[in-house]
Amino acid sequence: MDKQEKINLSGAINDHLSTGIVAFMKMVGTIGEKRGMQVYMVGGVVRDLLLERLNTDLDFVVEGDGIKLAEEIGALIHAKITTHPRFGTANIKWEKRSADFATARTEVYARPGALPKVKFSTIKDDLARRDFTINAMAVAINPGRFGELTDPFDGRTDVDKQRVCVLHDKSFTDDATRIWRAVRYEQRLGFRIEPVTALLMERDLDMLKTISGDRIRHELELVLKEEEPENALRRADEMGILEKLNQALKADKWLGDKFSAARDAAETALPTPHLYLALLFYRLTGAEAEKLMDYLHLPKAAALVVRDTLAIRDRIRELSLEGQRPSIIYDILHGYCQAAYEANMIASASPMAAEHIELYERVLVHVRPALTGEDLKKMGVANGPKMKQVIQKLLEAKLDGLVETKAEEENWVKERLLQ
Repeated sequence: MDKQEKINLSGAINDHLSTGIVAFMKMVGTIGEKRGMQVYMVGGVVRDLLLERLNTDLDFVVEGDGIKLAEEIGALIHAKITTHPRFGTANIKWEKRSADFATARTEVYARPGALPKVKFSTIKDDLARRDFTINAMAVAINPGRFGELTDPFDGRTDVDKQRVCVLHDKSFTDDATRIWRAVRYEQRLGFRIEPVTALLMERDLDMLKTISGDRIRHELELVLKEEEPENALRRADEMGILEKLNQALKADKWLGDKFSAARDAAETALPTPHLYLALLFYRLTGAEAEKLMDYLHLPKAAALVVRDTLAIRDRIRELSLEGQRPSIIYDILHGYCQAAYEANMIASASPMAAEHIELYERVLVHVRPALTGEDLKKMGVANGPKMKQVIQKLLEAKLDGLVETKAEEENWVKERLLQ
C-alpha cells in the first residue's frame, strides 16, 4: 500500500456500527476538538471494520488528557467513571454500554515480562506499543477528520492478506502473553501467523516463564471465551505453547470432541469457561491439576469446579456399574457443583455413568425422608451422632425404595434402628 494514500473509514463506520455508537463517537470527537485534543478510535474495532465484522468495543486514545476527557463525557451522560491515573486511563459505564479512554502513551519494559513504565506521547507512539499490525491502527473521530485511518505499520495490508504479524522482533520478549494472543487472533479471524512471527514465537517460548500465572490465566480465560476455543488450544499445542503450562495437557481430537459436545448440550448459550476448564484438566492427575491451579492462581469458583470434576472422575468406575444402588449413586455424587456433573457426563466414556449422573440430578438429589428430626425425637432417638446415623440410614432406605410412606419409615426405623 502507498503510505501516502489517504484512507477514510467513515462509510464503513456508518454501515457497520449502530447509529447510537456513531453518534457517541462524534460527540466524543467534537468535545475533544473543543478542548484541543485529537481523539482516535483504536483496537479490534478498527480491524473489524476493515473485515466487515461486528465489533461494538469502544476504545479511544487521546492526544491530550484522556482521563479529563472521559470525566467530562461521563458527567454529560451520567456514567459511572473509573480512573487509573498511573496509566492515564479511564472507563465509563452507562446503561448497557462502556467505553475506555487512554492518554496516548509509550511503554518501556524494564525487564522481560515486567509491566511497562508509561510515558505520555502521540498516537503513532501509542500504536507502536501494540501487539500486532492488525491491532495497530486508529481512526480519527474529530470533526473534519472523522474516519481518517492512521496505519503506521501497514496493518491494512495484513488484514487484506489475512495474516497475524508482530510489530518488531523484541515483542514477545517484552511481553510473552502476546504468544497466546497470536494464536487466539489467528483462530478467531481465520488468519495465519506470518512465518517470521511464528519463528519469533518459537524462539521466545521460554519467555512465558517470565509471565506471572495470573496474566497467563487471563489469556487462557480469553481463549475459553472464544466461540470454538479448541481451535486456539489445538494451535497452541502444535506450537509447543500448551506444554509450557503442563506437559500433560493435550488439545487433541478428544478435547475438540468434548468441547463440541459441551456446546451441543448448552444449546442456546456458549458453555461457561469453567466447564471448558474442567474438560481441559480432565485427563490430568490430581497432583498435576493442583500444581497447575496453584500456578494459575485459579479463583475459588474455578478451582472448585476442577476439583469436583476430578473427584467424580476418580469414582467413575463405581458409577459405571449397571444396577448400582441409588443410595450408592447418591453417596458418590452428593455435594458437588453443577459444572462437575456436566463435565463428567460429557467426558466420561461410560453411558451408564452419564445415566446415573442424570438420575441423581433429576431424581435422587430431591429425595428426602418424610420423618423429621422432631419426629425421630418423639420416637426416642437422641440428638447427636445417633440422630445423624438414623437420618442417614433412613435416607438410604428411601433412595433404594425400601420405604415410601411416612408410616413405612416409622416401622423401618423401629424395626431396624431402635432395637
